Amino acid sequence: MTIYVAVDTGGTFTDLVSFNASNGEVRYTKSLTTHHNPIDGIVNCFEKAEVTLKDATLFKHGTTLVINTLLERAGPTVALVTTKGFRDVLEFARGNRTALFDLFYKRDPVLVPRELRFEISERVAGSGEILQKPDREEVQKIAELLKERKVAAVAISFINSYLEPENERQVAAWLREMLPDCYVTAGTELSREWYEYERTATAAANAYSGPKIGGYVASLGDVLAKRGFSGQFLLMGSNGGVLSAPHAASAPVLLVESGPVGGCIGAGVYGQALGIRNIIAFDMGGTTAKCALVRDGEFAVESLYHVGGYGRGTPVRAPVIDIVEVGTGGGSIAWFDEQRRIHVGPKSAGSSPGPVCYGKGGTEPTVTDANLVLGRLNPQRFQGGEMGLNADAAKSAIVERLARPLGYVGENGSVEVASGIISIALVQMGEAIKRVTVQRGEDPRDYVLFAYGGGGPLHSVELARELAIPLVVIPPEAGNFSAIGMLVANIRRDTSRTFVQRLNPESLERVEAEFVVLENSLKESIRQDFGDVKVEFDRAAQMRYVGQQHTVKVTIQSLDSELLRQTFMDTYKARYGHAIANAEVEIVSVHSTVQVETARPNLAKLAGKQAANSVPQPTTRLIFFAEKNAFVTAKVFSRDSLPVGFSSGGPCVIEEYGSTTVVGPADTFEVGTLGEIRITVGMLNAGVRQ
Repeated sequence: MTIYVAVDTGGTFTDLVSFNASNGEVRYTKSLTTHHNPIDGIVNCFEKAEVTLKDATLFKHGTTLVINTLLERAGPTVALVTTKGFRDVLEFARGNRTALFDLFYKRDPVLVPRELRFEISERVAGSGEILQKPDREEVQKIAELLKERKVAAVAISFINSYLEPENERQVAAWLREMLPDCYVTAGTELSREWYEYERTATAAANAYSGPKIGGYVASLGDVLAKRGFSGQFLLMGSNGGVLSAPHAASAPVLLVESGPVGGCIGAGVYGQALGIRNIIAFDMGGTTAKCALVRDGEFAVESLYHVGGYGRGTPVRAPVIDIVEVGTGGGSIAWFDEQRRIHVGPKSAGSSPGPVCYGKGGTEPTVTDANLVLGRLNPQRFQGGEMGLNADAAKSAIVERLARPLGYVGENGSVEVASGIISIALVQMGEAIKRVTVQRGEDPRDYVLFAYGGGGPLHSVELARELAIPLVVIPPEAGNFSAIGMLVANIRRDTSRTFVQRLNPESLERVEAEFVVLENSLKESIRQDFGDVKVEFDRAAQMRYVGQQHTVKVTIQSLDSELLRQTFMDTYKARYGHAIANAEVEIVSVHSTVQVETARPNLAKLAGKQAANSVPQPTTRLIFFAEKNAFVTAKVFSRDSLPVGFSSGGPCVIEEYGSTTVVGPADTFEVGTLGEIRITVGMLNAGVRQ
């Protein structure tokens, strides 16, 4: 028997999907995330779905543990070892002020306090020549201090080590020998690019999250083994590929967006199968909403990610799918400030206590409570009926916490405030979509909105209408879709290196040689983890006009100087609206990616058993629609009763395990060949469909 299992641990829910390749059986389930020990939530899913792990050959897992550890500062005591004279690189950062008019602007505290930053005598020249090798006795003295101060992890980052990492490797080896119980990481094990501050910050972030993630991966591996699992244990990387468990434990910064990217990969795979080239992947969960762009079938993978936000947070030099995230989810709390303005999020009720309607002790109204008050959610069918929702409690919370203090009275007061909560949430999510489209020089009207997550289908049509996006696609089992995306993700590994060269035919020979070195390194790395497998390489380069500071990433199809120059010009113009015809161009760094295909299920079978080709019999329910400013009688369909090819007009609601899709009065929908719901969005003008 061949069973593939994927689990996504999110901020509110832990999702599981399993696929039996022998008979096509698909199982889905959800459990509330257990933040005190996330493995408990995973085990709950195993038991609810009755998954037999001894028959599983593949287990893939995505987790928010890394990002939460860094954001919540929940890591251990960490030290930094660096070159003499460079102790304060983390404090100096870029020396810039990103919020010019914020009088209270302040960066987040650095991960390593100054008293735990140590200097040693070593030096590498700007040419890559080793000028001074490290001294073992000096390192031994530092190790003794680290032991005295009970340091759990050490980051090593030396000046110019990106050119020649030997000094870093030597010190790392000594410290691992001297401090066997300490987690040791070196900056050049994670990045070989020249950005000194970002390299150091990345090493610090890796050391800060390393002990916790290493322990988590080991504990989860033990739980899997005790349940009879003997297959491949892989973790979802931020780059859109899966990593081996040992590799993830040694480089946890590669998991910084582990959870959200699963759905992005799933959206890309489904889009390819459906012949949709341009997609906005939109995921709304319990804590946040995320979106990313698939352009011509490809995701943009960025080399820099800021934990906690640009300008204030910690930069991580690691490949991450270009995701924009906002603190707007189903559990996002609605509140008003001193000026009596309502805000939604970023604080979330999470899984404990959760929204008021969960009945687990929550007292502050959330987006989920607002949706329930407006009739958009069925209190008896939430999560397939496993969780009953208390509509009266949700309404009381909105009245007591918001409506009455703000002067909204009577029966309409709670409805008006609930509708306002949804409107604010929509604005915030719409801004996130604009950041990945309009701010990148893309028109959202040229894209299909692909919505998933527990809350994505609830709000997708209103978002699409606001942005004039004509088509919305809701995949099967949208509430578990991030886990589905992990199930179809391939093994992927990225590497890059600073390699500054003017663009001309002669320099491209050196670039080719550098790519060969990178690809041989990647091939060996893959072989160590997965044996001799078939690999495929992709190439890219960071390029710029000579004299510029910033770069754009250019995909390399061929190392022909004229073709590469034209590709750079096209990429630059698409991003900035212009290009300079005769200016000199240079390559700043080269990037190589290796992918290995993993076993994946047939997408058509992931929709589960298709409904018989009969006419569904919907029920009806009163639902509030903002465009009508009234409750309207809407048809209510069970998704598993809709056969392929079925179509209907709105207003209607389509309910399934894990999510609910709302179709407005001006919209129509049809069930596609892979079980997806295709919603044609009606654009409104004074209430008239156009």
